[in-house]
Amino acid sequence: MDGKMVLQQAKDNPPFLDKSHGSHLVKRACLPVSKLKIFLGALSFSFFSKAFTGSYMKSVMTQIERRFEIPSFVVGLIDGSFEIGNLLVLILVSYLGPKVHRPKVIAVGCLIMSMGSFVSIVPHFIMGRYNYKSIAVSVTNSSASVSACSTTIPPHHVIDDLESFQNASALGCEKSTSSYLWLFVLAGNILRGIGEAPVMPLGLSYIDDFATEQNSAFYIGIVRALGMFGPSAGFLLGSYCANLWVDIGLVDTDTLTINSKDVRWVGAWWLGILLCGAISIVASFPFWFLPYSLPKQGEESIIKKSGDVYGNSKDSCGKTESPKPPRLKISKETKDFFPTLKKLLGNTIFLVYLLLIVLLYNSVVGMITYEPKFMEQQFNIPVSNAIFYIGVLLLPATIVGLFLGGFIIKKFKMQVTTMAKFACVTFLITFLLNLLYFAFNCKDLQVAGLNINYSGIKEPSFSKEVSLAACNSDCSCDASHWDPVCGSNGVTYMSACLAGCKASVGSGKDMVFHNCSCVGVSGPGNLSAVLGQCPRDSCTKSFPYFLALTFLFAFGFSLGGTPTYMIMFRSVSPELKSLAVGFEAFCGRTLGGLPAPLYFGALIDTTCLKWGVKSCGESGSCRAYSTEMFRNVYVGFLLSIRGATCLLYIVLCVLIVKRFRRGGEEATATQNCELSAAKLPVPELNKGETSCVEASINGDTRL
Repeated sequence: MDGKMVLQQAKDNPPFLDKSHGSHLVKRACLPVSKLKIFLGALSFSFFSKAFTGSYMKSVMTQIERRFEIPSFVVGLIDGSFEIGNLLVLILVSYLGPKVHRPKVIAVGCLIMSMGSFVSIVPHFIMGRYNYKSIAVSVTNSSASVSACSTTIPPHHVIDDLESFQNASALGCEKSTSSYLWLFVLAGNILRGIGEAPVMPLGLSYIDDFATEQNSAFYIGIVRALGMFGPSAGFLLGSYCANLWVDIGLVDTDTLTINSKDVRWVGAWWLGILLCGAISIVASFPFWFLPYSLPKQGEESIIKKSGDVYGNSKDSCGKTESPKPPRLKISKETKDFFPTLKKLLGNTIFLVYLLLIVLLYNSVVGMITYEPKFMEQQFNIPVSNAIFYIGVLLLPATIVGLFLGGFIIKKFKMQVTTMAKFACVTFLITFLLNLLYFAFNCKDLQVAGLNINYSGIKEPSFSKEVSLAACNSDCSCDASHWDPVCGSNGVTYMSACLAGCKASVGSGKDMVFHNCSCVGVSGPGNLSAVLGQCPRDSCTKSFPYFLALTFLFAFGFSLGGTPTYMIMFRSVSPELKSLAVGFEAFCGRTLGGLPAPLYFGALIDTTCLKWGVKSCGESGSCRAYSTEMFRNVYVGFLLSIRGATCLLYIVLCVLIVKRFRRGGEEATATQNCELSAAKLPVPELNKGETSCVEASINGDTRL
């Protein structure tokens, strides 16, 4: 009778085969959802969200520099403020990570990131419209001939219409408060840094705690690879917004006399930040519904976590429920922090790895922050195009490299010694590729009165002082004004006035200047000039080769990224993993992410030929750089950092080979540890696992 009832129930409720329990049949109603994979998807999207916002902010730094009229050093400070916020809470979050509800802490962090995004765009709504300085603006609606070489209409005034001209004259200079509105962007970046702090250390340690050893590396590679779609999307959005005028919807763009190649162009930097804030809010939703802890992948009665094993309970289906988070005792945790940190820093491999990561942070952060500006200045392309190429070429290469690196570890079941060698070789190859950057030798923009004289001869020494000549000495020109024109002789002049132009034809962006006395000094010609800088075609032709080289570098660099990251997980004991991730991020951001934008920006500022000047006489953003000096400073410093990184990779490989047994002995030791741990009773399991891992870390394969 009982057998018939069982058969009838089987027909009414079709069973499924639970592979983890052989042929045991379990009702579909009691089928546990793989919450680890749900967490994996949620964490991937949060990585996408934070990377999307971070890359977008970096892509619009040039627009922010021009909008607020600030030097590259201050831009570096704004960019580095993200790291300041991150450092305020990173160590605390990482240390308390295994003892708190990690998914909910990540959710709160996502909400704080969205708040920071919204704070950053406040200045746009209180600054008013952006005005640029151009003589062409003052005669947009006039076809009368205008003499730039005249004191009748001062070409250095900011004129959009009669009302703005009268206001500018009345005020004399801009309000002092508007000069510091960039502090809102800085404050927003600090909030973003605070919000992002728990995402990486808590998320990755959560995966490594509850996934198998082989799957852990693969999952982490997937999360990091999927997260890299964020930078691609962020840079593409940045490219799109950089082509939109900053006051989109308020100004008729047909009346603009400059285009996106002009150094005074400011894109709609604030528009994409709104979208970034919205995406951060969406990223927080799944984490509110995930548990504090999960069963070990492939097991149902054992729950692995970094710390003590807490009591388990069973639901109506007989399945093991996740334990509830313990109550934290702040005094006890604070007391235990420094001994735990001392234990972590006593690991020589981890210390060398830490120094290596600091150098990697410096080179990567410095490059990502200023690569668009370097490409703009070096190859004479709009900054929006530079951002676009980074988004569609360089970052996808990084995604493929990260994913392939994790796949190779899983496919070939790499041990820590093999991972270290693989990462070292790939980085050495990419460093050699980097040396070819010096082959792209583009000429400086020739600006009369700056790096060449008015006869077209290059000045013997680098000077930032603007010189005048007999051809424009009677024009009463403002030497601080930047409204460039290209002479028919191929020389760029800082303004039509400094070119000595005494007549014009047309209006607005189509204005052409004639009878320019300085244009005729360098040789015969029609003595005319048009708005904008002169093109540099020779540099533009070499740009595709530069992109191909950079693509190969990005792929090779990221291919060794996942193996390098896994060295940290395999060289510290399980209970220290969360702290190791947090401390690694803390040091990387303190010594790399925070200072790199500052000193890279300060070095780039030294190559500026001509600074913009605000209404009150304050220095603004740079108008023209020495291309050759920019390249030597930027590329040279990157290569010096990466050269030191190569040496540390070699040292790290030597230390790992000495500490861990080679080849099969290392694999056998790991397998024996797992077998020994499996034989232990449940209450002693974590202790057994920890002892095994610590023994292998210390180079002891005896059990």
